[in-house]
Amino acid sequence: MIETTAAVVRETGGPFRPETVRLDGPRADEVLVRIRAVGICHTDLSVRAGRTPAPLPAVLGHEGAGTVAAVGEAVTRVRPGDRVVLTFDSCGACPPCRAGLPVRCDHWAALNLFGGFRLDGSATVHGTGRHRGSVLHGHFFGQSSFAGYALADERNTVPVTGPPVPFEVLAPLGCGVQTGAGAVFNVLRPEPGDTLAVFGAGAVGLAAVLAARSTPAVRIVAVDLRPDRLALARRLGATDVVDAAARDPVAAVRDLTGGRGAQHTLETSGSVRALRQAVEALAVAGTCGVVGAPPAGSEVGLDVPGLLARAPRIVGVNQGASVPERFLPVLVDLFRAGRLPVDRLVRTFPFAAVEEAAEAAASGEVVKPVLMLP
Repeated sequence: MIETTAAVVRETGGPFRPETVRLDGPRADEVLVRIRAVGICHTDLSVRAGRTPAPLPAVLGHEGAGTVAAVGEAVTRVRPGDRVVLTFDSCGACPPCRAGLPVRCDHWAALNLFGGFRLDGSATVHGTGRHRGSVLHGHFFGQSSFAGYALADERNTVPVTGPPVPFEVLAPLGCGVQTGAGAVFNVLRPEPGDTLAVFGAGAVGLAAVLAARSTPAVRIVAVDLRPDRLALARRLGATDVVDAAARDPVAAVRDLTGGRGAQHTLETSGSVRALRQAVEALAVAGTCGVVGAPPAGSEVGLDVPGLLARAPRIVGVNQGASVPERFLPVLVDLFRAGRLPVDRLVRTFPFAAVEEAAEAAASGEVVKPVLMLP
């Protein structure tokens, strides 16, 4: 075991407090990563607030990037010293994983959200000092990277080769950017002349806007309540913006498309009202991708005759429906080519300022706060 500093949240609504914890050494198929940067995602904040069920006390964090410190004897994908991005975990053995669909893993919830332990029930993170012997839930998204070191599986550790990319850029690729960009590239796939309307101009929504610039979509519409986010969306490539606080976004999208509606919409905000609007803004036989995650049990009302008449397709999108070992290197290459300027979403904070960074994320002051570690 090794000791490291981690940001621990011990109760619902409680703060992220730096604590010294003990971390297991890597098992045969595991990788110990020295974390250099880790993004704060709204899922981390949602778990802390109790809106997303996950066990506490815990070490959260699931957008880690850093260098490999040690590997188990069966690991072949990476070796010590490699620069890596950490992403969601999967078992590798269930039918979806064997079919190349890790995001549909039979054990996805246990490995990434609701478990807090390895699949065999063993802990990866342990308390020290006055908390010695107490249960600490780790293995969050197979990493728990709000810490100086994280223990990951080989399957959710993706090497980054080629010219160095800043760790603060690599970190958000593992979840937020992968989710938004993947929803566009892997699921919606706009065709020549299409319109894509993105509801929500947070990190995921703006990543979708950036990705859409590399598609044949003619019109990229950003919808949000914040004028500053809409201005940023326009600078990043949105052809049109809609202030949903000032205008009905359904009517706005229809006006922009000559009354037809958008061939594709993407709901990223987690608002059930916005989700209904995203469905109603579709053209006939259009597709609405659902990325935003409202509190567990949330429901949305839809006009059923409208569904029959307009035949929309509504599809949930988890982690951009990506295969990370193939998709994340593509995102890195797009960044290097200047076609996915993720750095324009990022503001860095020292790891000790985790609470300040979390507040900046919760208030919307910062699109993507990234904690930096030495």
